Amino acid sequence: MTSSPRPRSTRPQARRGFLAGALSLPAVASLASCASGIATSSAAEGLTLLTYDDIDAANLLREQLTAFEDKTGLSTTLDTVPGSGAAQFPDKLRTRILGGNAPDIWRIWGGQIAQPFVDADLTIDLEKYYDSYAWDAVLSGSGVEGMTFHGEKHGAPLNVASLGAWCNARIFEEAGVSAPPVTYDELESANDTILEYGVTPAGFGGKYGWHIMRLFEFLLEVTAGPELHDALLLGEANWDQQAVVEAFDLFLTWDSRGWITEGALGVAPADAEQSFVQGTSAYTISGPWIETQYIAPSGQPREEFSTFLLPTGHDDVRHSGFIEGLMISTTCGNPDDAAALIDHILRPETQAALQNTQSATLEAAPDPEEFPLSAQWAQIREESAIYTIQDQAFPKAVADSYFALQSDVLQGNSAPSQAARDMQQIVADWRDSQ
Repeated sequence: MTSSPRPRSTRPQARRGFLAGALSLPAVASLASCASGIATSSAAEGLTLLTYDDIDAANLLREQLTAFEDKTGLSTTLDTVPGSGAAQFPDKLRTRILGGNAPDIWRIWGGQIAQPFVDADLTIDLEKYYDSYAWDAVLSGSGVEGMTFHGEKHGAPLNVASLGAWCNARIFEEAGVSAPPVTYDELESANDTILEYGVTPAGFGGKYGWHIMRLFEFLLEVTAGPELHDALLLGEANWDQQAVVEAFDLFLTWDSRGWITEGALGVAPADAEQSFVQGTSAYTISGPWIETQYIAPSGQPREEFSTFLLPTGHDDVRHSGFIEGLMISTTCGNPDDAAALIDHILRPETQAALQNTQSATLEAAPDPEEFPLSAQWAQIREESAIYTIQDQAFPKAVADSYFALQSDVLQGNSAPSQAARDMQQIVADWRDSQ
């Protein structure tokens, strides 16, 4: 399944079009202008919680919401938007808020994804609830930091996720890859070996952009190294430089050599992410939810799967990670009830019942007997530093332009050198708007 490189065109008019989209960052302004006109939720109707859980996870959560109601008498309506990811969920949340239908509580990623809602005064400072429920003592410090904005705790961390390679160990063994690669060159060699065996090495879906972004950010970590990568994410270094061009070159190489899913840009992330379990790819880049969502339900022996830290070639081998948390709307009719529900969700026994293998609750580490691969990642997190996943490092408008740019490269519509220049323009415009 080796795909040939496609002819490239810089398409200046199209490029100017998507760069123009990056110039407008309307989210904060739109939300702020309407915030004062949004009605307060009625406490008599119970609480509303908006998440992006899939069907199975939502069913587990509903069981816990029922348990909370049995104990407190407080009912909760759960709404979920599964499969949308960070590329779509914030817009769906924004639409609800602007339409006067803000949920009392919502789940969201930290960093630049959550910050516009804080900046628009749509979330409450949870400091008093941190004190009353002692959340600082029971939650991950990095998780709390990830839900802290302008020195105020506007969210309670739910997950601290780490991303790495999740693989079909049987395919690796049958293809002749005897051990996880420990250098980047070994990873490329493993890709060729697996491809010769007849299986696509890496499963990625480009729909929504964020899934295939995981590959590019890993390649940028390889070419730029930790210090420069961090500076690029902060807009403190120029993207129009050789390390970024090399990352885009590698990005294109992975596609042209058939190392990733054929036609990846049209493939849904959920389909690509579980392809290694189905045996149509050898591995993917994902987090511990893989074990509960795909590996365990497959019924296949757990020893047929493995996970490893992607090799970058640097002394400090880091991995991508992100924070997710729960926020309370300023329109919530009874924030005390909302905080009580959040506390219930964050308790170790609830997290265990939810099968959360990446919990920010310190006493809710995954059981190594039940979830051995997730437990392995809990250990990796203590030994390997995290760099912020790129769609959480950037505001959504910037991330969307970034996704479009990566798509342009894979489609042969933009050369790596042009993509580096375009990315610099996108980030410069963002920084100038601050």
